[in-house]
Amino acid sequence: MNFQVQRESILKPLQAVIGVVERRQTLPVLSNILFSAKKDHISLTATDLEVELRASIEIKVEEPGDITLPARKLLDICRTLPEQAMLDFSIDSGTAQIKSGKSKFTLSTLPADEFPLVEEINTVQDLSLSQKDLKNLIERTNFSMAQQDVRYYLNGLMLELKDKLIRSVATDGHRLAICEMKADVNSPGSQQVIVPRKGIQELARLLEDSDSPASIEIGSNHIRVQLQDIRFTSKLIDGKFPDYQRVLPQGSDKHIIADRELFKQALVRTSILSNEKFRGIRFQLEKNSLRIQAHNPEQEEAEEEIEVEYTGSSLEIGFNVNYLLDALNALPGEQVKVSLNDPNSSCLIQQPKKNSDCRYVVMPMRL
Repeated sequence: MNFQVQRESILKPLQAVIGVVERRQTLPVLSNILFSAKKDHISLTATDLEVELRASIEIKVEEPGDITLPARKLLDICRTLPEQAMLDFSIDSGTAQIKSGKSKFTLSTLPADEFPLVEEINTVQDLSLSQKDLKNLIERTNFSMAQQDVRYYLNGLMLELKDKLIRSVATDGHRLAICEMKADVNSPGSQQVIVPRKGIQELARLLEDSDSPASIEIGSNHIRVQLQDIRFTSKLIDGKFPDYQRVLPQGSDKHIIADRELFKQALVRTSILSNEKFRGIRFQLEKNSLRIQAHNPEQEEAEEEIEVEYTGSSLEIGFNVNYLLDALNALPGEQVKVSLNDPNSSCLIQQPKKNSDCRYVVMPMRL
């Protein structure tokens, strides 16, 4: 196996796939990247057995072949070589030699046939979105995913495909985020898949704010997303996602409409003196006025009052301020609508327009 490649041409795909290479691996070959060299291109594949990333580079290959190389050492070598440097790769009898100018490196290798690959995923549904739309769908909901919850089906993002619609939903049991958009989905019923947390984080990192297509294939056990030069594959979580529709508050009779940025800044300032462990803040609602209060075990207090549109009865209710801020940061638009019932019921945060694409539910706190 022999090929030459410019430093910048190999550095970008290496950085794209390195995210799934864990530093401590049970299988030594998982610390390596699979190099597969064909006549006109090479592909680089990395996996942690849950998520697989493959990047391709179009170059002329002198001698095709397959081998695995130590991922982090190779990345460090490419990073530290000068810009525009040419790298000459040659693999022979279990070792890889990389030459660049007067630099020479010899790396140990492992056989390509030891590397676990996901080839066919038995596609049952496919669709295409722009990278920008898919990125928005993920970033407006992924912060509500659970972390290491015993209810393993919460440790990921649920994607729901319906006719002409794609929806993302995440919850950790204390809050819920839901976002939807129109998509070219031809599905007679509703299909739900849960993508694990690590897969969602890697996919969000790879997606760009561009109109370039992201081709999505959903199989029986995997999801695959093809970007321009990168192919993302992830296992799906085998489990049933909770019925999120039951969590959405219905028939709320108290509605706050506020300037999103003004509301957010008041929450940020108040949160400085909230309890560092529980992050609780209290709302006191009167006609066209919202008072936000916080205190902590050191007997310190903060209070902010902002003008809002509110005509309901007086109400006091507590929330985790981080959950509110996450929702406000994800919500587009200049204004925000918060719908409430009573001190023991969840609130619904969305845009004031009738059919808001993104909705956030936050459970109340006892303070």
